[in-house]
Amino acid sequence: MTRVRITSTPGAVPQRLPFIDLVRALASHAIVWHHLAFYGPLSDTAYPLLPGVIDFLYAYARMAVQIFFVIGGFFTARALAGVARLDLRILGKLIALRYRRVGFPYLAALWVAILANTLADRWMDHESISAAPSLDQLLAHVVFLQDLLGYEHLTAGIWYIAVDFQLVILTLVLGALCGQALRLRPAAPVDQGFVLCAITMAGLALASLFFFNRDARYDSLAVYFFAAYFLGMVLYWSLQEKVSSTALFAYAGLVALVGLFDGRPRLLVAVGTAVVIYIAARRGFWERWPNSRLSSYMGRISYSLFLVHFPVCLVINAFLSRFTLSPGAALAGMVAAYLVSVGVGALFYRVVERPCVGAKR
Repeated sequence: MTRVRITSTPGAVPQRLPFIDLVRALASHAIVWHHLAFYGPLSDTAYPLLPGVIDFLYAYARMAVQIFFVIGGFFTARALAGVARLDLRILGKLIALRYRRVGFPYLAALWVAILANTLADRWMDHESISAAPSLDQLLAHVVFLQDLLGYEHLTAGIWYIAVDFQLVILTLVLGALCGQALRLRPAAPVDQGFVLCAITMAGLALASLFFFNRDARYDSLAVYFFAAYFLGMVLYWSLQEKVSSTALFAYAGLVALVGLFDGRPRLLVAVGTAVVIYIAARRGFWERWPNSRLSSYMGRISYSLFLVHFPVCLVINAFLSRFTLSPGAALAGMVAAYLVSVGVGALFYRVVERPCVGAKR
């Protein structure tokens, strides 16, 4: 079986993989529609027109976040593969690069959310509107600690960004600790570093699968989601032949069984994501399909769309709440909110995210 070639330069802008761009795009758009269905008043008014569709979006579209966890684990494993020695200096550099990549656009989006909440509050009284933040609440958001410190979110969906940042730090720290442990044994083979790291992370993934992920009290912590994140890491290792495909499918099968019999369908979404990407990579079309500029662009702006869609939808919901709408008009309002969100996401990518990442297009 031939190793799938993937560039592994730490801190570099990831090589574009059209298939993963497509998966990212679909997941981000599913989250937009979940929030449009979950938060009213437009969805409440439109409900009699499409009750089954709105119920599905309300209950299941949110599981698309599992796709981001698997892809996140994949690219974190890829970043680690490009680091020969993970000491404290390199660890700090990688965390700083991650904050620049994710945190700077997020900080800009927080101000967009604050302005959107202020504007929406003028037009409607609704539970989806957040109050003006206190200084300590704002500072907690800046360092991704709002959930751990018990502060109200300034906008929907940002819990994921905080957890994703935790997952990156947790993975890097574990990698550094494993490397430090082996440096105490100068004669240890280089491969033992990977083996120790993989075993340590596998243990944490199993603890997540059988304990943490079963208890909602831990859902603001990285360990709650580590089972899905590790699935992405094993996927990368399998494609690079650092572990066998059997190991990937054994772990994926275990996760699927737990998800199926323990009533956690979100885990099935994570497994499905890993399997589909594996097949796309092995068959060689993930670098060339789909050959679509639109799909590629939607993948590139998926993070920006994730960041700004809820403030946009909130303002449009609030503005239209001033009028008496029919179900058809409310549904048209939801579609308009979706389209404007995509447009604002594209603008945000061009003005904010792209300069932060250093992307050329």
